[in-house]
Amino acid sequence: MSITIKDVAKQANVSISTVSRVINDSKPVSDDIKMRVVKVIEELGYKPNPVARSLVTKKSRLIGVLIPDISDPYIAELLNAIEEVAKTYDYDIILCNSYGSLESEEHYMHLMQTKQVEGMLFLTYKLRTSHKNFFEKSQMPVVMINRDASELNLSSVSVNNFDAVRELTSKLFEDGHEDIVLIRNGKESDVFGPSQYEGFKQAHEDHGKSFDEESVYNGSFQVKHAYDIVRGLIQDKKVPDAIVATTDSMAVGAINSLVDGGYKVPEDVSVAGFYDTKIAELYRPRLTAIHQPIYDIGAVAIRLLIKQITGEAKETTHFYLPHDLIERESTRKK
Repeated sequence: MSITIKDVAKQANVSISTVSRVINDSKPVSDDIKMRVVKVIEELGYKPNPVARSLVTKKSRLIGVLIPDISDPYIAELLNAIEEVAKTYDYDIILCNSYGSLESEEHYMHLMQTKQVEGMLFLTYKLRTSHKNFFEKSQMPVVMINRDASELNLSSVSVNNFDAVRELTSKLFEDGHEDIVLIRNGKESDVFGPSQYEGFKQAHEDHGKSFDEESVYNGSFQVKHAYDIVRGLIQDKKVPDAIVATTDSMAVGAINSLVDGGYKVPEDVSVAGFYDTKIAELYRPRLTAIHQPIYDIGAVAIRLLIKQITGEAKETTHFYLPHDLIERESTRKK
């Protein structure tokens, strides 16, 4: 039989309301009574009901995390940081995996409200009108990861995707590549794709290269899609000098397709990835990639959200963490 607050009150010879005040630190209680109640709680092994406690304190100590794909190596590393830092601040995580489905994301956003989460970390493949409407109506603090959310008046944490793709594409031009293809999520307004697209385009302008819209492909963050895109390029005899993929997984899909089509990487085609997850080091050839401080992005995001929850951070903030270009064996100088 579970121990209740009534049992604690009886054993400590105080009222139930006094025990509640001690537990929730809601109103002053004398030191001797507080020590007596705490001692009885420890002796009986009483565990306060978190739901009941949240009704009193108006604090659930819950943070919602909405992600599109828990199997993604980038997201998995983010979650390690988010959960670890949340624990140090005595917060628990409600994790919702949408599989990139808008219907699921809408369901989970409203579910988080019913669970009385105090704030939310939000990742999505594509930002939609329903997301914007929710953020405008919701009173909870929200921090977005991997995009600049200034147009939504929300805080965000990411790298500068424009600069990162511009730097990577420029390096390939400097290494002698002339025809470069970008495989990313699409040209429409999504999470960070527009910035990457503009960075790719700017690199062409920087180096006096003509830019062709048809050199940008929609890989939807999927290995298979990247594989199929490159297979189509091979079939159409449009194999480029180099490929920039905006995830390491899509870079792997591109390399596999090239190898299956009889091409060598990097001897025939250079391929570069993005994020520099563990797969970049494990795959052969090891991937040249834009390194992001993924753990730090997650840690900064959760700390920022908690500061917003506690009122320490009152203004919208946009953090751009530094990135690095890591050169490995999947690219070469021509």
